[in-house]
Amino acid sequence: MLPVKLKAPSPALSVSWIILTIVLLSACGEDYIPKPMGYNRIDLPEREFESLDMDLPYSFEHSSHLQIEPDSFNMDEKNWINLHYTSLGARVHLTYKPIEGKKENLKAYLDDALNLTFKHQVKAYGIDEGLVRTPRGYTGLVAELSGQVPTQFQFFVTDSTEHFLRGALYFQTAVKNDSLAPIIEYVKTDMMHLINSVEFD
Repeated sequence: MLPVKLKAPSPALSVSWIILTIVLLSACGEDYIPKPMGYNRIDLPEREFESLDMDLPYSFEHSSHLQIEPDSFNMDEKNWINLHYTSLGARVHLTYKPIEGKKENLKAYLDDALNLTFKHQVKAYGIDEGLVRTPRGYTGLVAELSGQVPTQFQFFVTDSTEHFLRGALYFQTAVKNDSLAPIIEYVKTDMMHLINSVEFD
């Protein structure tokens, strides 16, 4: 058998192998951190407010970029409405109950509001609550829920004797809440403006 002569690599090929070896060896010492998935860009509208123009026992200032809709879930409740952010796929469901000067009514509405918040405790990473006092002297509670929950922001406002207004934010999408974070923050700011501008008749 005749010996096989190996051809010497060209100088250019040798330099390429040396560079490749150096790059591979220098990369071995670093930890690889995968980049997070990108999300669609969300263009949020400029913030503008207008007064609620409806014959209801309450009024407030709301975003001019939403539509007011009657509540279709319970047609008997004429004072229940939805604030529909059509471009953002978000709805704030508002429910109203008269207290009629009865402490037992107020207690029942408070219990109901708190139970509706804490029923999401199983899926929520956490629930942050805060008491609020509005410029008109009303008392309220704001609850922010984190995690894969159907409602990320809930609140109620009451004068403690005659009126009780509750709100909850919902989305019409199965997208994870992490990607909805800019919209959630946007609507939360709007809702805090609503809370601070609430006026009961």
